[in-house]
Amino acid sequence: MRWYLTGIVVSGFGTTAMWLVSGIWVKSLTGSDSLAALAAFALWAPVLLGPLLGTLADRVRRRPLLVALNAAMALLLPLLLWVESADRVWLLFAVLVLYGTQGTVHEAAEQALVATALDERRLGTLNGLRMTANESMKLIAPLVAAGLFARYGGGPVALLDAASFAVAAAVFALMPVREARPVRSADRHWWRETAEGVRLLRGSSVLRPLVATGAFTMLLAGMNGAAIYAVVDRGLGHDPAYAGVLYAVQGAGSVLAGLVAGPLLRKVPERAVAAVGLALFAVAVGVRALPYEATALAASAVIGLGLPWVLVATVTAVQREAPAEALGRVAATANTLVLAPNALALALGAGLVAVIDVRVLLPVLAVAGTAWAAGLAIRSRRTGAGAATEPGDPGAAMEPGGDRDPGDPGRATEPGAATEPGDPGRATGPGGDRDPGGATGPGGETDTGAELAVRGGRGAGSME
Repeated sequence: MRWYLTGIVVSGFGTTAMWLVSGIWVKSLTGSDSLAALAAFALWAPVLLGPLLGTLADRVRRRPLLVALNAAMALLLPLLLWVESADRVWLLFAVLVLYGTQGTVHEAAEQALVATALDERRLGTLNGLRMTANESMKLIAPLVAAGLFARYGGGPVALLDAASFAVAAAVFALMPVREARPVRSADRHWWRETAEGVRLLRGSSVLRPLVATGAFTMLLAGMNGAAIYAVVDRGLGHDPAYAGVLYAVQGAGSVLAGLVAGPLLRKVPERAVAAVGLALFAVAVGVRALPYEATALAASAVIGLGLPWVLVATVTAVQREAPAEALGRVAATANTLVLAPNALALALGAGLVAVIDVRVLLPVLAVAGTAWAAGLAIRSRRTGAGAATEPGDPGAAMEPGGDRDPGDPGRATEPGAATEPGDPGRATGPGGDRDPGGATGPGGETDTGAELAVRGGRGAGSME
């Protein structure tokens, strides 16, 4: 899995750089604030088609799909060298829409590939390290991208991102993964398959509350983000640029969150992790209303710690619960449901900040968030649903022949599905995006690159 994490770091660096520069590029060529904002929307908009696009990840083998997606972007991005004047901005927007579309399919295929090839005990660690890798790049890439753009313009940044895609394509091509070909149904129909992904997500008593919690958290995050400049200006008395300091501190908190998430998810149910993460996030949002620099910095760090726990818990649950043959559709649908409220909340928050003092708005968000977190925690304790059971736990409901709880059809463990000899609990270190790389897991475990365990019951493939 060393290859996998390396790809995520390289790719995450290029992607973060391009996301930052796209808006600046449009603004510098057109002078329009609205068009600059539209650049971010062009990147984000394809997420709304997630359930439809995710179907592609279930129709073909996932690793070749990831190689093709990355190679295509490596070839496409150099076209942006032609964008030198306002009358060519249309090309930049067209590439950004394709960029967002590629990212939506890539995310679904990547989550599905990892989930079908890794032992499910390692998924929390992997997703946590993925979060750490991505957030680390968000601390570095903006500085490099801004410097390149200021000196040379947007072209070199596009080439940098193209190079990161090329490296990611090579890494996925070299990754020692064995995949079974998807089963082809005689009556395949794209819309029917898409609807099946939505139905599976809606019908899961484990995933419904987690996806709803993720969506609600991102709704609050959007309104909190819309209020950041009011906090900096009215609350702290700083120039708008000080928001960058708060975001940097938040990023550092997210790096720590990713490292802690893996060990936490091996011992605590996903619902409990999501509830704690939402509670931390909500309390920190409320603390931001205080007009003190120290509390603002501390709140940013805690926001960075709590928010990723909700997202990592949700992703891990989807990977564990969704049937292998539909994982791409379910993952893409969950991503759409979780991320869409954030964009809506940014617009809503911008309006609310104009009419409501942030010293009132932020505490209201905090109360709403802690109330939801408390409800999720209480429900989790009552039902015990979504709990991650350790191997050998006498409380685990197992069917004769090795199957799990019959209420969990997508998680059947085949008799004889083997983990590595002599390695009963080693957590792998790879993370999720286009990033392959050997890494030390949060609990001190290291991934040696030896053959990783085939996930029981999935039978779709294995990573070596």
